[in-house]
Amino acid sequence: MPANTGWIWFKEGVGLFRKQPAALTTLLFANILFAAVVGVIPVLSVATNVLIPSLSMAVMMACLMIENGQRVTPAVLLTGFRQPVLLRLCKVGLIYVAAWLVLGLLERVLVDPAIYQQIPQSLEMKDAQQAQVPFGAMLTLMFIRTMYIVTLIALAFAAPLAYWQQMGPGKAVFYSFFAVFRNLRVFLVLLLSWFGIMFAVFMTLLILLGGGKAAFVAVTWVAFLFMLLLQCALYAAYRHIFGKPADSDAKPVDLSK
Repeated sequence: MPANTGWIWFKEGVGLFRKQPAALTTLLFANILFAAVVGVIPVLSVATNVLIPSLSMAVMMACLMIENGQRVTPAVLLTGFRQPVLLRLCKVGLIYVAAWLVLGLLERVLVDPAIYQQIPQSLEMKDAQQAQVPFGAMLTLMFIRTMYIVTLIALAFAAPLAYWQQMGPGKAVFYSFFAVFRNLRVFLVLLLSWFGIMFAVFMTLLILLGGGKAAFVAVTWVAFLFMLLLQCALYAAYRHIFGKPADSDAKPVDLSK
């Protein structure tokens, strides 16, 4: 695919959001609330990561419903929690956990824990010479944190492949990874478009609102919104690469409007 397809995916994701913004936003915060409640219990905190594919399928299914001209209802939250697909999605979630454990171990080994205290202190210092953070350590930390995002994107299609095409977890992860790898330029354009617009919105809000709690709240809401837009764009990417899921006979809507 040409590289500018990534921009098309982003625009189609925005088009999906514009069709039913309230429903998608409610769905996002319902997922966040569920993850937060489960994460409070230490024994169940790992379960939050295992259930990420099941939670993400709710947004994917909502995007399909919007494209088919259907109204998104709260029942879509249960999309990834029905048997027999729940077990398959949980196995995909275990692969997520394994990948993040490896990255977490690398971060613990390669990054000095003191840097986590140095960074906020450096941001508060007015003297740039006193605010220096070791460049090598900062670069390593940025690389590992970037790998978290890369891993999340590389596995983004595993859940819909396991759900819609009934692939086993290993096969779904395999096809998801190589779908991203073979269209790497397209995904780079998608991520750069997404990040560039998000950064511009952040800067505009900070200029208009200045510092303080109001700016923090506004930026936090915008961050959640752009995470949702990225999920919608990933649905558009799935549809372009693997074909539209045959899940409904409803009349499709025009996402370009």
